[in-house]
Amino acid sequence: MASIPGTAKRAERLKPANVAKADGKGAKWRRSLNADIIIANAPDPLFVSDLQGKILQANDAVSQLLGFRQDEVLEQSLSRFISAEETREFMAALREVVERGVTRNARLNPRSASGQVIPTTLNASAVRDSDGKVIGAIGILRDMRELDKARAYAESLIKHAPDPVFVSDLEGKILQANDAVSQLLGFRQDEVLEQSLSRFISAAETHEFMAALREVVERGVMRNARLNPRSASGHVIPTTLNASALRDSEGKVIGAIGILRDMRELDKARAYAESLIKNAPDPVFVSDLEGKILQANDAVSQLLGFRQDEVLEQSLSRFISPEETREFMAALREVVERGVTRNARLNPRSASGEVIPTTLNASALRDADGKVIGAIGILRDMRAYEQVVRDLEKSKTELQEKILDLEKFEEVVVGRELKMIALEKELDRLRTRSKA
Repeated sequence: MASIPGTAKRAERLKPANVAKADGKGAKWRRSLNADIIIANAPDPLFVSDLQGKILQANDAVSQLLGFRQDEVLEQSLSRFISAEETREFMAALREVVERGVTRNARLNPRSASGQVIPTTLNASAVRDSDGKVIGAIGILRDMRELDKARAYAESLIKHAPDPVFVSDLEGKILQANDAVSQLLGFRQDEVLEQSLSRFISAAETHEFMAALREVVERGVMRNARLNPRSASGHVIPTTLNASALRDSEGKVIGAIGILRDMRELDKARAYAESLIKNAPDPVFVSDLEGKILQANDAVSQLLGFRQDEVLEQSLSRFISPEETREFMAALREVVERGVTRNARLNPRSASGEVIPTTLNASALRDADGKVIGAIGILRDMRAYEQVVRDLEKSKTELQEKILDLEKFEEVVVGRELKMIALEKELDRLRTRSKA
């Protein structure tokens, strides 16, 4: 490793005799030497410059990044390695260091010994003299090549995604949007970019979206928020929004990546399904996976004798026994696993206290992503069927009794016939004997 300018002289000054003479100044020099060691051994490219941008110190990681020897870097102006425009930006960053003591994430693109332009970010803090005056800056460079590749790949994914995808900052300003967003809303790219999302949604939904952004910051993700943006034609488009955190190179959340799903067709399908449920002749209900009734048609009310408001948002366990509740939850698990359950027996208690025998056929209720979120159940009133079964059993019993009576009658008749035959034979025998 190349020696750091001034280190040898400082080490000489720190010999025991000199330390004794230096008295309180020894601590200051020890701190200076420790700083030199930290700079030399830092894993990131780290350099020290004066306020004119001349490089006074640089570690090996700078040489490895740029491909220059230490002697080709030291005492050189940073302008040797960056463009004239970036030199001006660097000098502005130095002024910020003087004023604020620090500057963060300035972009620099130094040219390496091979001529390659290397994208980096610069974080710099002030170097102060013994009086606290800023005399230069300590800069840490971060090689952004891999991160820029990842960013370019992410931008390509966003651009070519089939769903409408956009990137916003934490104030809701749209920084990036793919063609699918333009197709959904009917606006050109330049009419969408740099616009606040509040331009396309209502004030109430803007508040909800900002709350969703806060959820993204806290949890890293947010799912199924409802947004109804207005298109260029004035048409309100129902959508759902799933968003994940956009982070900077230090992992800090700086915005959100949002994916919109056009719900028009799904909403039409849902409205159609709700219409089918509402107008179905059989009792039909929708429950979540905990057994809470979310929707029920009039036929359910007619079956149980409860009003709609007495059924909705109630657990099915209110209407059936604990044992049947366990069986129903088992049926729900079967719906989750297989998508359907058939002919489960339920005996709900009506408003009048009557226990009503029914069978349940249920199929899976799925969300927009195909995940099972509940069940659609159809009840069949089994009272008439069971009455028929009871009538048949009664008829069967009566028939069996009649058969027994007939069998007894048959036994009597047959016995009488046998006796008559025997009597006739006996008469024939007596006639024959009398003639003889």
